[in-house]
Amino acid sequence: MGKLIVQRLMQFIPVVLLSTVIVFTIIRLAPGDPVSMQFGTYASDARMTEAVAAYRKQLGLDQPIVIQYFYWLKEIAKGNFGNSIQNQIPVLTLIARKLPSTLELMAGGLFFGIVLGIPLAIIAALKRGSFIDSFASILSVIGLAVPGFWFGMLLIWIFSLKFKLLPSSGFIPFSENPVQNIKFLIMPALTLGVYELAVVTRFLRAEIIDVLRSDYVRTARAKGVTEKKVILRHVLKNSMIPLVTVIALEIGYLLGGVVVIEQVFSWSGMGWLIVQAIGNRDLPIIQAIVVLIAIGYSFANLLADIIYGYLDPRIRENN
Repeated sequence: MGKLIVQRLMQFIPVVLLSTVIVFTIIRLAPGDPVSMQFGTYASDARMTEAVAAYRKQLGLDQPIVIQYFYWLKEIAKGNFGNSIQNQIPVLTLIARKLPSTLELMAGGLFFGIVLGIPLAIIAALKRGSFIDSFASILSVIGLAVPGFWFGMLLIWIFSLKFKLLPSSGFIPFSENPVQNIKFLIMPALTLGVYELAVVTRFLRAEIIDVLRSDYVRTARAKGVTEKKVILRHVLKNSMIPLVTVIALEIGYLLGGVVVIEQVFSWSGMGWLIVQAIGNRDLPIIQAIVVLIAIGYSFANLLADIIYGYLDPRIRENN
């Protein structure tokens, strides 16, 4: 198992480095100039030429892009992502303020998708052709087809405007008011998690049906093993192994989905922060958040590979 972990770590490092190259290059080549954004209409004023050039030099934007990249990589290796161009606050300080709320929203969405999706998939697979199976299939199609922002606005209309059960938007930290925090969290987490619910239900249902047809399940039944033990020990255990990989891959959707959902519900997190940074061409914030997202996604897949190795002895034997 130790060899498997070392192999995955050796793959993790180049993936992260390659992601930094892609992120830095694309952001620097994108239209818009952060210096011009800061100076506004004065950026084209001949009297401000020296000031604009000095500020560009201060930000290191006067250097070739390759030199800028290696200087930036050297700094982030030290844990220094620079200061925000807009308000001169360290980027990591801003991220530390917004990250907990984003992680809370992601955890809520993932919890909703897993807690409801797994039981629904199990029942649908074991009772194929029944009403619950048809309901699960329809729910999966709707969850995969309906855009998150539209579903979020629908929830706001129903639960906030129509019945006035939940607040329409905003965020209150859990440490300040746990009850209000959960009330604000329900609709964004539901909006983010409905897609996860559809993916988990659809994938796990198909996987359970496939395992039910396998030879070792028929052998266990032929030996007189009770149906309950067959389902718990053989069917569910083997069906859950691929689900770990699917959930890890879905972390990427959650990381991207929070950007939209946070805007719909005015949820003050990293999604809100990066949208503001894009509007202001605040390069240090954009670069830091996208790199951290890439690292988080890569780490989730690394963790999934390790868990997969623990669950499936064949992986450990082959590494």
